Amino acid sequence: MTSAAENRLAREASPYLLQHKDNPVDWYAWGPEAFEAAARADKPILLSVGYAACHWCHVMAHESFESAEIAALMNELFVNVKVDREERPDIDTIYQTALALMGEQGGWPLTMFLTPRREPFWGGTYFPPDARYGRPGFPQVLQAMSKAYAEDKANVAKNVGALKEGLTKLSANQPGDMITMDQADQIAQRLAREFDPFLGGVGQAPKFPQPSLLKQIWRAWKRTGSEPFEKAVALTMNRMCQGGIYDHLGGGFARYAVDAHWLVPHFEKMLYDNAQLLDLLTWLWQDTEDPLYERRARETVGWLQREMMAERSPGGEPCGGFASSLDADSEGEEGRFYVWQEAEIDALLGADAAVFKQAYAVTPMGNWEGKTILNRSHDHGLAAPAEEARLETLRGKLLEARAERVRPGWDDKVLADWNGLMIAALARAAEAFGEPGWLDLAERAFAFVCAEMTRDGRLRHAWRHGEARHPATLDDYATLCDAALALHEVTGRPEPLAQALAWIEVLDRHYWDGAAGGYFFTADDTEELLVRTKTVFDNATPAGNGVIAGVLARLWHLTGEDRYRQRAEAVIGAFAGEVNRNVFPLSTLINAAELLQEAAQVVILGDRAEAGGAALLAALRRRSQPNLVLQVLGDGESLPSGHPASGKTAVNGSATAYVCRGMTCSLPITDPDELLAALRA
Repeated sequence: MTSAAENRLAREASPYLLQHKDNPVDWYAWGPEAFEAAARADKPILLSVGYAACHWCHVMAHESFESAEIAALMNELFVNVKVDREERPDIDTIYQTALALMGEQGGWPLTMFLTPRREPFWGGTYFPPDARYGRPGFPQVLQAMSKAYAEDKANVAKNVGALKEGLTKLSANQPGDMITMDQADQIAQRLAREFDPFLGGVGQAPKFPQPSLLKQIWRAWKRTGSEPFEKAVALTMNRMCQGGIYDHLGGGFARYAVDAHWLVPHFEKMLYDNAQLLDLLTWLWQDTEDPLYERRARETVGWLQREMMAERSPGGEPCGGFASSLDADSEGEEGRFYVWQEAEIDALLGADAAVFKQAYAVTPMGNWEGKTILNRSHDHGLAAPAEEARLETLRGKLLEARAERVRPGWDDKVLADWNGLMIAALARAAEAFGEPGWLDLAERAFAFVCAEMTRDGRLRHAWRHGEARHPATLDDYATLCDAALALHEVTGRPEPLAQALAWIEVLDRHYWDGAAGGYFFTADDTEELLVRTKTVFDNATPAGNGVIAGVLARLWHLTGEDRYRQRAEAVIGAFAGEVNRNVFPLSTLINAAELLQEAAQVVILGDRAEAGGAALLAALRRRSQPNLVLQVLGDGESLPSGHPASGKTAVNGSATAYVCRGMTCSLPITDPDELLAALRA
């Protein structure tokens, strides 16, 4: 151990691992040191996986890992390994899948028991220190698992074999034919029936935002004009924007709501949720002009700028990248930072308190454990501008007072994939809302990742305080390629496009499955894990194979190079058979198939800053265009020879647009309204 007061985790960079450096548990980080110790002692490994913002991870840490008695039992019977699931998603996904194969509900903290060869034989999630909630006490579990490993080798070997076989099968893709738009429409109809018709969201409690699914349904509405699709997404977003899952003082959305009404959040805030929801808010505002969506988008970016700018050193200058998350807990209580007593609001707002309390449903008894979660669930939209301005002033007073409270824990590591999601969303939102400052944020973050999260031409997954760690995953490359193309289309600069092309080469060289198609989650020259996973299923974040299929489709349309079309078709085909088994987690792949087949390629010949070109670009911003592939060419610039608009010219020296679908292009267009009409057609 490092010292009498610290264990090995004191050497780590992850805020989550550092939370456990003072535990009496003799923790190891994941790595050869732990596995060799387990093999020498012939002890099983206790693998504990969590993340810094996780409430139940804190609970189990306080109850068990800080207990001298339980820690002594852990140290005697096991080699104990701590993993930050955000820092090592490759490890987490394997053992979460193993737990699911056991028929158990996954989640965090993840508690798995492994052989010294890292093979799982049993597991669970949170265990209390003594028997409760219908779960055995953690000490009982420890003793039972140690005994099973020592005395029941046959059953342990049986479990290990069955789980390894199951993990291998689940990593095998289900190939199929190209996903058609008829299939996409049928799938959207099936999914739309699962939405709560009164409160929005899928199913009952708990309710998750599920932005990939919402994007799929919104695309279906734009494709078909079917009203139920539009209503399902708009109702869900309205309820989230007005419910307690949204932070009405500071901006930003919590990870999920524990109830069906979107009132009670699981208070942690994640960068990835807010990136994807910013994208959705942008789309919905463009198509509806509802000021609610614009306000929530602006407030969410305000939260990002105020609270989520990662630093080069503790308390130092911003590095340019975005931090990962804010904790659910402060002062040992979930949600304490965010909730209010009526008396606090009366004291702070005085004569204006009554107006605020009516607007935000503040009552003497509260709406959660005797306190109030601010919400406007009774309002389906914003009030009159004068009333909103008054409420904004009052919110500012409460936000200023809230800033004096003990803040939730901040996980300030920079993750490549989550930053990719936010960079892309910021770039698209900046264009839609006319906010060049947001574009600056996105470009600075992209430059940071390229400069400081890259080693020897290869991306790293995580960075904190000057240290980049862990080889990048497929998701890192995929979301950053998408971000690069978003920046290229918004700015016209060639550098992001060149970077995306370079990253695609890395993926093809080190991640592509030459036998069965699709991209593996990890590279072929990184640490060998129990199984090399490959999936297309969206989770809280979009699946890397779905994202990269969309990137490849967009690259084909941008460059005219057929190899990108072939590779996009190969990715989609490698997993298309899944539509016959489980359509729920396939949104991103289905959206990529639509982009590949239905893209509207718009080429504008003219200067972006000149009046004619600016007017054409402004027209494109008036509606969301999920399938738009945009290129703006100034003097001396030309399209690749394989592009359908190659050789087209401007009309009388005026900015001119062409709308191409497949290899067919429209007549030249100089009028902004005609451009929108051509896109609608």
